[in-house]
Amino acid sequence: MSIEWVNRAIDGLRAWGRERSVEVDVDEVRLLCDYASDYLEVNELGDFRPGTFEELLLEIYPRKVIAPPESAPETVAAARTLVEFLLDTGEIGSKTAVRMRETIDRIEPEMPRALADTSKFGMAKSLFSAIGPDSLELDAARGVGAQGVGTQGAVDGDDCDCPGCAPLPPVRLAPREEVARAVREVPLLRDAHRVVTWLVEGGRTVTTRRSLRVRDARACTAELGVECPEPAWRLALDLGLARLDGTAVAIGEVFRELGSRSEEELLGLWRGTLEFLVERCGPLTGEAVVDEGMSQIHDLLYRLQSPVPVDALADYLREVAAGRPVGRLDEALTALAYAGTVQRTEDGLALTPHALWGLRELYAGMGLDAPLAPAPAEGDASGLIAGLIGDGTADEAAERDIAEWLSRRTAEQAAAELLAAVAGAPAEVRGVAVTIVDRLGTEAAPVVRSYLDDTELRPHAIHWLSSRGLDAPALTPEEVLWVSVDMLALALPAAEADPEGFAENIAASGPPAHLIEDMWRVDHPDVVEVLELLGSTLPDQAAAKAARKAAFKARSRGIG
Repeated sequence: MSIEWVNRAIDGLRAWGRERSVEVDVDEVRLLCDYASDYLEVNELGDFRPGTFEELLLEIYPRKVIAPPESAPETVAAARTLVEFLLDTGEIGSKTAVRMRETIDRIEPEMPRALADTSKFGMAKSLFSAIGPDSLELDAARGVGAQGVGTQGAVDGDDCDCPGCAPLPPVRLAPREEVARAVREVPLLRDAHRVVTWLVEGGRTVTTRRSLRVRDARACTAELGVECPEPAWRLALDLGLARLDGTAVAIGEVFRELGSRSEEELLGLWRGTLEFLVERCGPLTGEAVVDEGMSQIHDLLYRLQSPVPVDALADYLREVAAGRPVGRLDEALTALAYAGTVQRTEDGLALTPHALWGLRELYAGMGLDAPLAPAPAEGDASGLIAGLIGDGTADEAAERDIAEWLSRRTAEQAAAELLAAVAGAPAEVRGVAVTIVDRLGTEAAPVVRSYLDDTELRPHAIHWLSSRGLDAPALTPEEVLWVSVDMLALALPAAEADPEGFAENIAASGPPAHLIEDMWRVDHPDVVEVLELLGSTLPDQAAAKAARKAAFKARSRGIG
């Protein structure tokens, strides 16, 4: 938004109102000018057109302004005042003023319905409009300003579950350079640049409503292979990659090929793209419920921070859309992947790392508290392990965290911290620590050797020493059993998440039946769960039967 021209316009409006003894709703007119500047390429008063008011009052206001339908007459009155001001100051001619008045007359009965239409709400309005009058009164009593709405409940621990009051969870973001690299490859963004070049080079024009002509959209798909030409064009216009001179298309001031943009330019472009996608994209996926629920879908994925099964997402969308059917969801999700915001995994739908980054930027821009999770590498051993276990870190990111954490310590320091942090801990936690210690060289031997007296860590310490050719006691048969159960216990979370994958791995490298038969004797807290898992997943029927029998014996002894 160009604040300067809006300020000059408002100053002129005040003077005009005083001279003519006209009551002017300055705040409402300023809002009209602000939104016209932000979203409709109005850079001075003379840029207002009849269609500007139609888009402002029926599209922009319902999406951005939290206002009840009964407030529409105030906004309409401000629009009429603005028209008279434009006419009296010579910014528009009398014929244009007539068309503007006719447009506003037509809009007036439609605007209350548009303000009440939840399908038009942008992300911020969807979140904040969920806060009822009681919540606002409570916030006011506590002295919470408008910018605090949506965060105070979380701070004070209120038991409020509305979207606007629910705190945003801490998130871990990919490095900025990785986000920038990913942005260069977003298909929709690349197509936006291609469409602009194609239109300009061909001397093509758009419709008076600033849309692609049908024949051009078809030709764009046929000639360029652009999957979604109209959304790509709308994105280009929204980002300023293109500008219009009437209906003629010209290169915008910010147009530059993605490959030649700096990291900061790419991040800025992506922020704008995310805002466009979740707040004002319009038809994109071919499924109305998905298009209208863009902000809710992305907000859900941001808050859950884990893949959402497609069936669960369909149920959620039906609830959001008040029972309306959700049709071609798979095709719609493919379109979202094309837009660069989501990715399909074996477990469902998840945000891309660059979408997570961009959404946090949007939330922060709304005034919401969008916390960052502490990087595991910056904490102690307990923080590193908790981070690796708790946030579903991808393998590449986990490797980076571990390497960075280790780089800040000597081998002895790392071993001492890790082993001290997991003495007496559950198998999963202990297993992560042991796995990291296994990366260390022989400099860590004195520390590892000191844990030979620890019942739970002794078998792991013996294995670590002997695998490096260092003096170590032999594992007793009981210790062999115990460490076998312990390592299988480490795999329990993965087995629950992917039972088929676990079955394949255990078939290739699982314990033999004679070892399983004696596992029930092991005094390990997870022995029953481990044996039950083996009994249900081992493909070898004899071994599976031995596991089920051993699990019965362990339960009878009260172990685990």
